Amino acid sequence: MFRRTFWFTAGAAAGVWATTKVNRKLKQLTPESLAAQAADKAIETGHKLKDFALDVRDNMVQREAELGGALGLEAPVDPDLPVQRHYAVEAAEPAAHPNTYRKLPYNSNNRNEDH
Repeated sequence: MFRRTFWFTAGAAAGVWATTKVNRKLKQLTPESLAAQAADKAIETGHKLKDFALDVRDNMVQREAELGGALGLEAPVDPDLPVQRHYAVEAAEPAAHPNTYRKLPYNSNNRNEDH
């Protein structure tokens, strides 16, 4: 009799545990819950990216200061010398008219042409 009671109680407890587990999983898989989880992950990822960008910017400023000191770019400038400007991109020749576009040569292999 004791064995039957033990196994009946063990089976009932396993059933309650399994039912609770399944119900929790079903609640996690509802559209509202999935949307909330995705939003939380997106916010968390945004914070991580922001922290990474701030770390990169701080290290970049530090490294630029190190390189500037090593290359003597931060040395005092002699006021008698003319200032030379360094451009990252060379200026292109201005077009004859701002709305004029240069025609490209005809290419028979162009698949985007109208037929």
